[in-house]
Amino acid sequence: MAFLDNSGDIILDAVLTDTGRMRLARADGSFKIVKFALGDDEINYENYNLNHASGSSYYDLEVLQTPILEAFTNNSSLMKSKLISMSRNDLLYLPVLKWNQTLSNTASNASGSMLVAVDTSTEAAFAGGKGTNRIDGLIYGASRKSPYRIRVDQGIDAVDSGQNAIISPASALDADLVETQYMIQIDNRFGNIRSVNDSLASVSFVDDDNIASYYFSLGTDLEIVKENTSRKAGAPDQVIAGPRGTICEFQIQSSLELNTSNFLFQQLGSRLNMYKNDGKTVATVYYIDSTVRIQGATTGYSLDLPVRFIKLV
Repeated sequence: MAFLDNSGDIILDAVLTDTGRMRLARADGSFKIVKFALGDDEINYENYNLNHASGSSYYDLEVLQTPILEAFTNNSSLMKSKLISMSRNDLLYLPVLKWNQTLSNTASNASGSMLVAVDTSTEAAFAGGKGTNRIDGLIYGASRKSPYRIRVDQGIDAVDSGQNAIISPASALDADLVETQYMIQIDNRFGNIRSVNDSLASVSFVDDDNIASYYFSLGTDLEIVKENTSRKAGAPDQVIAGPRGTICEFQIQSSLELNTSNFLFQQLGSRLNMYKNDGKTVATVYYIDSTVRIQGATTGYSLDLPVRFIKLV
């Protein structure tokens, strides 16, 4: 990895996607650039300084001089914050995606990740039952009977200094700002996406980096994408302060390779000790830390959520 010096002239550094390079290599005239994306992953706009001592010409100096990453082709690491074009010029706030952990079955583990037990033995060791010390944020990746799920809420979350919504949640979110389609990406070696009602989703494609992409739409995939009908301010089960759009909710099924083999755990993971469901007995587990990316098709807003796959040693 390297940085481009952006302290002087502005430099444009671009690369082709995997598909673009493949078509270019054909040398048959099929290569033609029809789409491109811009991103600003490196930029921190809080560096825009309205109080700069040298005046308005220097407000954005620090932003413009931010070192820029050289373009690279790994799509799982690049372009997490894509720029979008919107024809409307009356928008003061844009919608965001937020991980909703307010419900008892959407809270993450103490590690900060959602845990996925990749086989039934691991589920039995850590799942717990009524009256025991249940492990928070544990998705059953094998038996697929876990109450835990990942939930992402969409809407306008603008708040004032007192953390009160600037726009009331009773207001409807404009139709062109509602996310009606989501793309979910996960490392295909580790797991698959399924609905909370245990329907395994169909993968759209798997790229050369083993990243599987799934597309879900409001009205079509009702088990995963649904409208957020809550309009109450300060509702304890909501993380969007203002107008609310849709909810994307799903679980993860462990891959067959993680379920039946320790190879990937030994190659890509490590070990740690965890308390079992009795809160007293310690067990050693293999674990692999990964992420699941949720991206809205309307605004392009994306969110990377930490996921830890675990298996008893």
